[in-house]
Amino acid sequence: MTYDLIILGGGPAGTAAAVYAARKQLKTILITGEWGGQSTVSDLIYNWIGSPEISGADLGNSFKKHVLYYKGEFLDVVDSERATSLTKNEDGTFKINTNANEYTAHSVLIATGSGRRKLTCENADKYENKGITYCASCDGPLFSGQDVVVIGGGNAGFESAAQLLAYCKSVTLIHKNNEFKADEITVNKLLANPKFKAIKNADIVKVDGEQFVNSITYKDKDSGVETTIPTGGIFVEIGQIPNSDFAKELVAVTPIGNIMVDPNNQITNVPGVWAAGDVTNGRYHQNNIAAGDAVKALEDIYIWLHKNK
Repeated sequence: MTYDLIILGGGPAGTAAAVYAARKQLKTILITGEWGGQSTVSDLIYNWIGSPEISGADLGNSFKKHVLYYKGEFLDVVDSERATSLTKNEDGTFKINTNANEYTAHSVLIATGSGRRKLTCENADKYENKGITYCASCDGPLFSGQDVVVIGGGNAGFESAAQLLAYCKSVTLIHKNNEFKADEITVNKLLANPKFKAIKNADIVKVDGEQFVNSITYKDKDSGVETTIPTGGIFVEIGQIPNSDFAKELVAVTPIGNIMVDPNNQITNVPGVWAAGDVTNGRYHQNNIAAGDAVKALEDIYIWLHKNK
């Protein structure tokens, strides 16, 4: 069958759009490999409107529950597949291939989010989940009382460091550039903490250990001098990679892969294809913004379908 709309992604953007699509009686299918997006790794979320605090797992479950409430005549849900390609058919419809099936629709909303950028240095693969981790809120308490390292100089890196200072012996933050990207007030607050140390203009060379990580080596980019420091844990916060590979042959993307959209309505350069959330080149990436942008896109999709279908 040919759907009115295919929605890709089960995070705040995809699920918000699915609810609105079902209520507008668009024949829709939501395809996702997981519910909740990146929020599922957060211990507590304090800025989801309507909930003073909620765990990432509970938020993901609430997204799923809300979508499944509307599953039926106008909404199909597939929560065990991921898109592998997006192409346009000769008749103007769009074809989505997943790891298991093929789907066709008059319009598409891409809300596939982004994933963590991985640490690339000697032994990084060897010690992933053996001291190298990508979630301070999830794994931080396991390193209580230890000297740990955070890699990254943006808000995510400093926020992770702030969490870790609550229970770790010390936190050393290593950043590749001379200037931090984090908010100045956050940087200054942490620099005033005697348990915190920041190292700038440094490249990570390698990590070492036995069964688990026990040291990290970095190189000063000016002097070339390598320094090894002991650590029981390494928390990586070096940015996100948009989950857009499947769509790059059709829609315009930035050099790092974010899908380019018109912020007025979230449409891409291809009529009939919209995108919302962390997968886009939107200036800010947050749960509430992702959901709002998806609803904005859905309103535009509804009008477009009634004009062009």
